[in-house]
Amino acid sequence: MSLDETGMERGDAGADEPGWDVDPDDESGAAVIAAVGRQIKAWRESAGLRAGEFGAAIGYGEDLVYKVEGGRRIPRPEFLDRADDVLGAGGKLAMMKGDVAEVRYPKKIRELAKLEAQAVELSAYGSHNLHGLLQTEEYARALFGMRRPAFSQDEVERLVAARVARQSIFDRSPGPELSFVQEEVTLRRHLGGRMVLRRQLERLLEVGQLRNVEIQVMPTGRDDHAGMGGEMQVLKFRDGSAVGRSEGDFGSRPVSDPKHLRIIELRCGIIRAQALTPRESLAFNEQVLGET
Repeated sequence: MSLDETGMERGDAGADEPGWDVDPDDESGAAVIAAVGRQIKAWRESAGLRAGEFGAAIGYGEDLVYKVEGGRRIPRPEFLDRADDVLGAGGKLAMMKGDVAEVRYPKKIRELAKLEAQAVELSAYGSHNLHGLLQTEEYARALFGMRRPAFSQDEVERLVAARVARQSIFDRSPGPELSFVQEEVTLRRHLGGRMVLRRQLERLLEVGQLRNVEIQVMPTGRDDHAGMGGEMQVLKFRDGSAVGRSEGDFGSRPVSDPKHLRIIELRCGIIRAQALTPRESLAFNEQVLGET
């Protein structure tokens, strides 16, 4: 077993072994992957194939087969498709792609995506980089690639895929009301390079045209600013409940207590009032794009 220049594992035969490691602290996710692994092993043994023979038949290394069957590696969709075909499972293995897809991303991201999928209103303020729902794939990849200690390339791609998947919120009908306030610097910082930023700014202009989306810019030159404590977000749901998070407050954890929510909502409201209007922000975004 060795690593190539991208940090991806390679088996003895040199075939790429894509997938994601199972988070041992994610009990529900680990249980799903363990069950999938047992099913694959049962079908393989029923077909009379050794792990190495099975791996060669589906184009992956023997080591990955053992990891997947042992519940230590999350298989990608193509692994399950090939396994289903080679083992003659008649779709029984391929149909587990849905179960795997639900747990392939980190637990915290899955929980956030679930809340966003249920929300009818979202208000967010971003101070250091663009909100995840607004990021292009390139921008997100550059952002995760800058983390220190560094993520492996495999983990970067896993996180990027999770972030992009959350953006299905824009395809919902009826769509939730989405309100974002971004610091001016997040529109000017060349994360990933000038062209990555240009495409990101174009994406902001595109999303900002949606009737259920408002994007505002907080100018760096503002003398009064209610968001100096850091980023924050509030999600509201159809039943009238809500959950919020404010960096540095309440342990930086999501809160649903009305007293805590009132503080976060108050700050979000003041921040929106202090920022440029959506129309002014659109013009500002176009100006920055022209300068980039």
